[in-house]
Amino acid sequence: MALHFELVTPAKLVRSEDVHMVVVPGTEGEFGVLAGHAPFMSTIADGALKIYKTENGAPEEITITGGFAEVGDAGLTVLAEHVEG
Repeated sequence: MALHFELVTPAKLVRSEDVHMVVVPGTEGEFGVLAGHAPFMSTIADGALKIYKTENGAPEEITITGGFAEVGDAGLTVLAEHVEG
């Protein structure tokens, strides 16, 4: 089962894809999100967002600055103030 993941900035939709897991740099610490995760919202700390496309694959890292993460029925949406790269 795949997790639908979207990465959005105020300027544009950066990513929209199905992945295995995403690790988000939350302000209270990093947290991982898999498909079926309980709904919640968190603020984001500046840091690396780690995207695992497959279960045993190496993560792709994207540096993000601030924002919010929301997990809901549709998957994970990361609303970042800025994305590098």
